Amino acid sequence: MAYQIDVYNRYLRQDPEEVVDTYSARAGFSEHHTGRTIDLDNIYRTMDEFEHTKEAKWVAENAYKYGFIVRYPKDHEDITGYIYEPWHITYVGIPIATEMKEQGIETLEEYWVKYVDHKKAEF
Repeated sequence: MAYQIDVYNRYLRQDPEEVVDTYSARAGFSEHHTGRTIDLDNIYRTMDEFEHTKEAKWVAENAYKYGFIVRYPKDHEDITGYIYEPWHITYVGIPIATEMKEQGIETLEEYWVKYVDHKKAEF
């Protein structure tokens, strides 16, 4: 938690809070705390350069086969609230990831609205 506080505060020294909130989660609010999200990278580049690698292309095309989605896809900042992060993948399970791929649903928010939010909870 202390690390995330330090990172967020460091970003605040370079950008306003409303900008930082589009690329860095506040302490205690990171999806990484769920245990379902990881950041990928390769050994030759920085995370910002990951988008242009063969690894990023492979992830975009194949992650769903293993139950993962690129959590913050390109051009969906207005939906997710975060900038494009091709390295940030989240495990949603093979059935959901496959459904999202087949239906062309690119964000977890859109999936939630279409398949979860409108249903009544069953207890």
